[in-house]
Amino acid sequence: MIQAEDLSHHYGERLALEGVNFRVSPGEIFGLLGPNGGGKSTIFRILSTMMAPGGGRASVAGLDVVRQAAEVRRRIGVVFQSQSLDKSLTVFENLRSQGHLHGLSGKLLRERIEKVIRRLNIADRAQDLVQTLSGGLKRRVEIAKALLHQPEVLLMDEPSTGLDPGARRELWNFVQELRDQHGVTILLTTHILEEAERCDRLLLLHQGRIVAEGAPADLKAKIGGHVVVFESGDAARLSQDLSARFGVKPANMNGVLRVEIGNGHRFITEAVEAFPGAIESVALHKPTLEDVFVRETGVKIE
Repeated sequence: MIQAEDLSHHYGERLALEGVNFRVSPGEIFGLLGPNGGGKSTIFRILSTMMAPGGGRASVAGLDVVRQAAEVRRRIGVVFQSQSLDKSLTVFENLRSQGHLHGLSGKLLRERIEKVIRRLNIADRAQDLVQTLSGGLKRRVEIAKALLHQPEVLLMDEPSTGLDPGARRELWNFVQELRDQHGVTILLTTHILEEAERCDRLLLLHQGRIVAEGAPADLKAKIGGHVVVFESGDAARLSQDLSARFGVKPANMNGVLRVEIGNGHRFITEAVEAFPGAIESVALHKPTLEDVFVRETGVKIE
């Protein structure tokens, strides 16, 4: 449904994308995960036809996003990170204006509006001014705008931005409903690990390059076992000692050591007994997507 082939782009001298390739299957929730500046927003802009890539090509539903941009726009719905609603208009008026942009009018437009506001549980707020809505309700209206013309693909840029945990859960329940019940293909950008966990597949990006790709569970399984985190007054020395004694390769993240190991509980006991005065604190957890990112890049997602 979505395909990127050797995408590259520069903003002046700064590299934004280099050799990015991926495919998104129909009916899939596909996430672009990475820190700010990683390349997510550039891919989003290219796929939404807001800009042409510096090199390579991308297509949506078999349509080239540059040469067939108008056709692509008819197939996609776009939810931007920044709000695009007119606060001085009602929910219904915002949706009616959006429908006109897609050439919809009259009875068909009214039916489309009624359908999307019911699906998003905002029918009772149709005559309310947007400025009176909560952040979560405004996000629903943004999504309703994107769905009015019944797109095959929904592109979402940081969809949970500004939402509280409850609104975030509601948003994701609806996103999954779009995929499961209506077959909509969804691509989203995010730097929120909880959000990334709910995607079918992920593309991890850093400094414009792909560092990993796959289902969240598969990516974490590559680490396996546990991640043990040590804090020490002399992290460099402790790293050398742990490496010499146990054959591990700690990653030093700003003075905090992270060790990937199969049996974390036993390792902690043995390490504390071996170097009791050097370890100030220790923690253990199952691998996370951030651990995957750290392993591949040496930095955290921020």
